[in-house]
Amino acid sequence: MSDESPSNAATTPGDDFRYRGNRLGLPESGSGSVPGVMRRLAGLALDWLLALMLAGTAYGLGIIGSGATSQEEVVSLLNNTALVIFAAMNILLLTLFGTSVGRRIVGVGIQATGERSWPWFVSMTVRTLLLCLVIPAVIYDRDTRGLHDRAAGTVATRY
Repeated sequence: MSDESPSNAATTPGDDFRYRGNRLGLPESGSGSVPGVMRRLAGLALDWLLALMLAGTAYGLGIIGSGATSQEEVVSLLNNTALVIFAAMNILLLTLFGTSVGRRIVGVGIQATGERSWPWFVSMTVRTLLLCLVIPAVIYDRDTRGLHDRAAGTVATRY
């Protein structure tokens, strides 16, 4: 066991992990730094609520669900439609702007790390599809990059 305290060990020059995003060359705090998990979850929740509202509006206008007879069918239809809307919204907005509505409200964007040479649209599609599977998003490394971010070669950053 070492005599160094954990705080001293974390700041040694050869250590890769001084703070989240250090290994990626990102700043420790402020614009461009890696946001906390709660900020990212808040953005995700806002995006999901927007997708649910759009699915509910589509159902209310009769665009979808005209054959649904029971409440269970309607709920399942709305949830599945919201997932498709969420995925399409994320792919489109992340490709065009590097953020989505909910992420922008909480100050989070997505940027490439340079690990992949894929076109941006392909990276955002891979990232979104893995995010929709949930499990890859909840398994993350010490930089708080989920498996969906690692697969796509992206990282969430603060505005």
